[in-house]
Amino acid sequence: MINVKEHIYHDDPNVGPPDIRTELKNVDYFFLGNGLIQAAVQAAPAGDGTPVGLLIMDPERLRKKRDALTMDAQTGLAPTMLHIAAESGIFTPATGRFEASWSPEHRIPAVRVRWGDTVLKVEEFFYCPDKSQPVILREVRLTNRRRRPARFGIRTGLRGTFLEKSVWLGPGGEKRLFIRYLLDAENDQVWIEWTRRSAVASKTAASWTSLSRIDFGHPLLDHYWRASKFQLPAVISRTGRLDGSVWQYNREWLRDQAVIALALTMIGERDLAGTMFERLFDRFVTAEGDTIDSSEKRAPEEVELDQNGFLLYTFKDYVLWTGDAGLARKYWDKIVVAAEFPLKDTFRHRPSGLLANRREFWERHQAHGIEPGIELVHQLFTSFGLSAAAVLARKLGREENAVRWDGEALRLKTAMLEDPEFRMIDERGFVKRRRADGPVQETITARPDSGLPAEAPLAKPGDHFLNPDTSTMLPIALGFVPPESPLCRLTLASLETLWNQAWQGGGYGRYHASSEPDSPGAWPFPSLFAARASVEMELFDNVWRILNWLAAVSGAGAGTWFEFYGKRLAPPFPQVGIVPWNWAEMVILFVHHILGVQPQEGGLRLRPRLLPGLSRIRASFPFRKGRLDLIVGRTKKGNPTKFRTDGKILASAPGEALLAYPDRDLRVTARV
Repeated sequence: MINVKEHIYHDDPNVGPPDIRTELKNVDYFFLGNGLIQAAVQAAPAGDGTPVGLLIMDPERLRKKRDALTMDAQTGLAPTMLHIAAESGIFTPATGRFEASWSPEHRIPAVRVRWGDTVLKVEEFFYCPDKSQPVILREVRLTNRRRRPARFGIRTGLRGTFLEKSVWLGPGGEKRLFIRYLLDAENDQVWIEWTRRSAVASKTAASWTSLSRIDFGHPLLDHYWRASKFQLPAVISRTGRLDGSVWQYNREWLRDQAVIALALTMIGERDLAGTMFERLFDRFVTAEGDTIDSSEKRAPEEVELDQNGFLLYTFKDYVLWTGDAGLARKYWDKIVVAAEFPLKDTFRHRPSGLLANRREFWERHQAHGIEPGIELVHQLFTSFGLSAAAVLARKLGREENAVRWDGEALRLKTAMLEDPEFRMIDERGFVKRRRADGPVQETITARPDSGLPAEAPLAKPGDHFLNPDTSTMLPIALGFVPPESPLCRLTLASLETLWNQAWQGGGYGRYHASSEPDSPGAWPFPSLFAARASVEMELFDNVWRILNWLAAVSGAGAGTWFEFYGKRLAPPFPQVGIVPWNWAEMVILFVHHILGVQPQEGGLRLRPRLLPGLSRIRASFPFRKGRLDLIVGRTKKGNPTKFRTDGKILASAPGEALLAYPDRDLRVTARV
């Protein structure tokens, strides 16, 4: 049985300097990294932490925020802030009097911080100048705003090490200084030094230029795209290691990493995506085919049965995007056991043929009151995964496997939608879970030994409802059923009670807050499940509602979102961290749903949707042996979607086209 203390932590945010807290008021964290070094520029304008601080971490070591290599046990990140002495006093980026943003000036991800007054103008830039070295560069630009010369003393450092320099500036004079932070991974420390001006390595600049590009012509969407594209690879180690929530769990999940590897593929980071898939097949799929979650191997009744499907589905898309089946050949044996594992008799629900155990999608288990039963997402992703495995099998000439897996995928789908007693549907639309004897499991009751704090909703008296649940959006988002069907409308309507449940300001909770064993609040990536489904259903007002909510929460300035927004019970739970899955969901929303780039076994499906407020989108992706250049614009009202391309259109239907896979660059213009 799962140890109920698995996610109980003793990292009290009230012990230590304020900077060890992740949830500073209105904080933004701008993540930088190249797989060899990881950094976050902290912009905390409210004064409850260092206004501009620098966190540096080793991406191979998953740790809490207080364990960052630049965090001082007494003074926090204060030593990393810039202090400038002038005859009139000490200048720092004072609370509420600085601006932090992504810099448009550099050809690589860079953070710009601006501050100063009538005496001195300061601009700081932080970036990784070279993908081959564990180095962060800090560029400081000083401008004397007075009409007479002045001397300024610059001081910064980390922990107990400080750098100082004196600079003489004439009237209106400017000076650039450079500080180099080098991670010494072997000794688990960071070295800091003044350095000469260091140009961005040409290979590094070229690698960023070669990645996917999207121009929405809309400031908010362009910001979300840029932030997701910049930061997703920044939090992953060169070997593919990734915390499920940075600073929070210090654990890894196959499900999260498979989705993230797919998003990396879409942004053009195919080598890193390949590294992640290799690592998942090597280390996260056992010889028997079960998978690792929260860095643990589970007993059959507690296995997350959807994870196998997540891996196979995302890996199939990786193969179709890249046109490279090399990893499929290399890991064919793991593909087989991953596909077959959920089909074992131990999971088979005899009356329906569906899959059953005692684990649910959001990781609650029997200690929380989850009864033996049938979870919607377990069926969904097993069916999707088997279909994906069949595609891979056909590519490798394994027709016998393909026939079996396609048959099992269809059998599961048919039972999910049509079984007279156990189908995963009722008058509310899709339902989350049925008990083994048939009825929907509506409530849960935590066991006395669940270890829940008294403040957790699930520990309080009263009913604790399982439904509704945002995971019921996934069949719609993935095209499992026609998006225009009444089933989809009913499902989305049932979710409205999850918006602003026990909070204000917006956002969907994962599920009914009464059954929350953790801290209740609004979650970004489940909200993005609903956004993806809403695009498919052409409910664009709901898409904008979700995107605008994300613009109003802490972290929006950096495009960096916490796992959830609510009052955190820490301890016993860990401090809330930054969830990379949020960036992956944003990328998939943009690429798969809005631009509609959807590789299929028989060709490239294009199914673009223009949100209201957008008139044109320009995009370019590394795709197979070349690039896919795509322009999506509008037709006159009432006109059908039209596609023009220098490739071959194999088939078309209202709003979409199927193109032959190219062996060169491909250009497409769609008017919708």
